[in-house]
Amino acid sequence: MATRLPPGLVRGDDGVARCAWCVGDADYRAYHDREWGFPVADDVRLFEKLCLEGFQAGLSWLTILRKRENFRRAFRGFEIGAVARMGARDVARLLGDAGIVRHRGKIEAALSNARAAAKVADEFGSLARYVWRFEPAANSPSRPRRVTRAALRRLTESAESRALSKDLRTRGFRFVGPTTMYAFMQAMGLVNDHLEGCAAREHSLTGRARFRRP
Repeated sequence: MATRLPPGLVRGDDGVARCAWCVGDADYRAYHDREWGFPVADDVRLFEKLCLEGFQAGLSWLTILRKRENFRRAFRGFEIGAVARMGARDVARLLGDAGIVRHRGKIEAALSNARAAAKVADEFGSLARYVWRFEPAANSPSRPRRVTRAALRRLTESAESRALSKDLRTRGFRFVGPTTMYAFMQAMGLVNDHLEGCAAREHSLTGRARFRRP
């Protein structure tokens, strides 16, 4: 008889226990297993996620994930300098691109965020060095003693995500509210919110142990 899993976990057809939110879609499962919660120090990936979190507002992440390659083509691979040089003609082009989310405010925010990110990279040496300053300390009161479904239901933002959101806003970033920034921190591995018992949690912990903070 299979061991009963804690709430929030589901065992897949491969016998692996995973966070239930990724079950039912192959793209979601691959993202959960290989990306979500694994620490990232690459400026392009960090900037991409900042932008895509903004585009996700009001939508599901799966919708954005399925359009991610289209977004990458549309936004020049999310290379910060290249996006920062985009202007009104590019906005008009993107508003006609059915492969992405055609929302003028979000498109214009991505361009202005690129210019803000370039300034951050100049100031701190990289966007990654700036972002990782907001990683919660091991003893941070914002972190639950055990990462359970019940704990995460209460944890939609944190002191660190609020601080990151506030600082980004003072630097001119848009669509960077504290809840959005907490989702960013979860995805980019600044926190490990795979549930206790999820196979990917252990892989993420190993990745964090090997990760060299920028």
